[in-house]
Amino acid sequence: MGIWRQGQRIGDTQHIVTPEPRRSRFSGRRWIIAGVATLVLANLLAIGAYANSRFAPDNENQMGRQGTVPAAVREGGPVVDTRDGRVASHRPPDRTIVLTFDDGPDPLWTPQVLDVLHRHGVPATFFVVGSQTSRHPEFVERMVREGHEVGAHTFTHPDLAGLAGWRQRLELSQTRSAIAYAAGINTPLLRLPYSSGVDSLDDQHWSVVRAAGDEGMVSVFDDTDSRDWARPGVDAIIRSSTPDGNRGAVVLLHDAGGERSQTVAALDRFIPRMKERGYRFTTVEGAFGGGTPALAAAKASRSDQIRGGLLVWAVKIADGTSRLLWVLLLLVGVLTLARTLVLFGFALRHARRRRARTWSWGPEVNEPVTVIVPAYNEKRTIGAAVRTLASGDHPGIEVLVIDDESDDGTADEVESLGLPNVRVVRVPGGGKAAALNAGVALARHDLLVMVDADTVVAPDSIHKLVQPFADPAVGAVAGNVKVGNRRRIIGRWQHIEYVIGFNLDRRLYDTLHCMPTIPGALGAFRRQAVRDAGGLSRATLAEDTDLTMAIHRAGWRVVYEETAIARTEAPNTLGQLWRQRYRWSYGTMQAMWRHRRALVESGASGRFGRRGLPFIALFSVVLPLFAPVLDIVAVYGVFFLDRFEALIAWLAVLVIQVVTAILAFRLDREPLRPLWALPLQQLVYRQVMYLVLVHAAATALTGGLLKWQHLRRSGEVAEAT
Repeated sequence: MGIWRQGQRIGDTQHIVTPEPRRSRFSGRRWIIAGVATLVLANLLAIGAYANSRFAPDNENQMGRQGTVPAAVREGGPVVDTRDGRVASHRPPDRTIVLTFDDGPDPLWTPQVLDVLHRHGVPATFFVVGSQTSRHPEFVERMVREGHEVGAHTFTHPDLAGLAGWRQRLELSQTRSAIAYAAGINTPLLRLPYSSGVDSLDDQHWSVVRAAGDEGMVSVFDDTDSRDWARPGVDAIIRSSTPDGNRGAVVLLHDAGGERSQTVAALDRFIPRMKERGYRFTTVEGAFGGGTPALAAAKASRSDQIRGGLLVWAVKIADGTSRLLWVLLLLVGVLTLARTLVLFGFALRHARRRRARTWSWGPEVNEPVTVIVPAYNEKRTIGAAVRTLASGDHPGIEVLVIDDESDDGTADEVESLGLPNVRVVRVPGGGKAAALNAGVALARHDLLVMVDADTVVAPDSIHKLVQPFADPAVGAVAGNVKVGNRRRIIGRWQHIEYVIGFNLDRRLYDTLHCMPTIPGALGAFRRQAVRDAGGLSRATLAEDTDLTMAIHRAGWRVVYEETAIARTEAPNTLGQLWRQRYRWSYGTMQAMWRHRRALVESGASGRFGRRGLPFIALFSVVLPLFAPVLDIVAVYGVFFLDRFEALIAWLAVLVIQVVTAILAFRLDREPLRPLWALPLQQLVYRQVMYLVLVHAAATALTGGLLKWQHLRRSGEVAEAT
């Protein structure tokens, strides 16, 4: 699986000819953009989590100690003013009702409440939640426009007594900012979440009332609880809302926080009934403004409105991002499930058909074969690879090593083996595609096998690999490539990926007749099929994928032979793995774009284009690109949603992966022992592959070129032979 350069070589490094300034500028810019995008997404999710804090509808809390609460407050009226160091309590006048609504605005119930109030010509006071105001500012604007009063009910509806002072101030200031943007006013009114009457005000909440006064706010409690939050029925709500005798009342109702049809119906009957008894309806300022300074809302400053606008739009964008993530999660879930079911169905069908006693490609193929091994600075691994190839069971094997101007003695290493069926040809440096084209031209036989210089094969692999050529329609055959260096964890992860993601997929693609790639580590070709495809092109970085697609379009069948096994040396560091997979991903995208005309062509090319390209794009590019949504939502859920549910969902996905892995390992006759590393692979390795694909997609979209690459060989696979 050698690393080759397209263009000039400098030392032991693969090069893609790229002007240095352009490469560094665009590469750096992509990483900066990716970093900024990640930071913005994290902030939006945090804002969304904050704005979506769960809360229960208002009801009475357990009362604590009341040692510091003045008796005048505990025994006074529902409006408590602690501004400027004063402690004043006020009751509503007789035959006066102040209707107050908490927890809104709600897009369903708030308009209905406003409609009832408008129909009866009655004003009310709405204590709005800041996060809901940010989502539905139009209803707060309507409240003020229709003569109602608006107060603050905090931003996320927490029990302020349990928060630090800075958080209390933040809850109040953010809510006032949202109201300033929505209605252009700066309200002095506050209702504490989970509060009731002043007689239940304890020491902790009294300190909150005092702190709110320092912020210029007046606390409004209730003295008549409708208990609509319990949904006791319309008649019960009306009874609970009706004051005794001619007493004035501040009535607590809700226009959000649950199903409020009973509240709307009760309000429509309660207002005319109380009017018949001679009651007037007014706002907090209308009932108490005569004796309490500055209860009326002031006009918000321009800076307050701008600050509120930024907050409102931050919440809206955060909500939109969250909704998009949930849509993507649904899409990814459906695609993942569909892919799993399709893989299971077709892979099992493929295995049953190939392992049936009656299965045969046709008459045994014993025609001589030329094995082409392109090599560039592969001295460490080339000897083992050539020995296993030259000693294969197939009759008439010629091993043709194309040395692409190596400077480490690769060609001398091969010649020193002294094997009679091995030829070494030195060619001017031109890259892997050029070396393979030279091998195709110089081969003595028409059946060709292409093998990477770091790959070792079983004695019978070449013979098994060429058996599909008994079918004259077959033009190319993919071998079963496995990772040979599995001792380290990163090699074990790649071994799992090869068995699941590559070989299981090949069974599916083989059944659908749209195999996208003959692996460079082990693949067989008819020379005529390669010629019909135009040879190996240097137009992409994935010459094997490009050639395979071209062979499809030329009308040849491409199949998979699972019994032809090769072991290759995979990257043993994350850096090497990143560079290799980046090249693969980018090259695959290039090949798909290069063969896009197959979508509209007729004949064999059109059949591959309309069946293969969309399938490859959907499951090899789109699904992996959006698969990180699963992990993002899982992490988001652990910290901000129901932790148990989030973990269960993530584990469900892991179970699907495990079941798929077991199937793939069983079909490939691999021991299950390496699967202990699968959970860790999902946590670490999968994230790296996500980033690689995103990096490759960004390069493709921006038209960037591949950075210089270098892959060092450990020789672990060669030493094991």
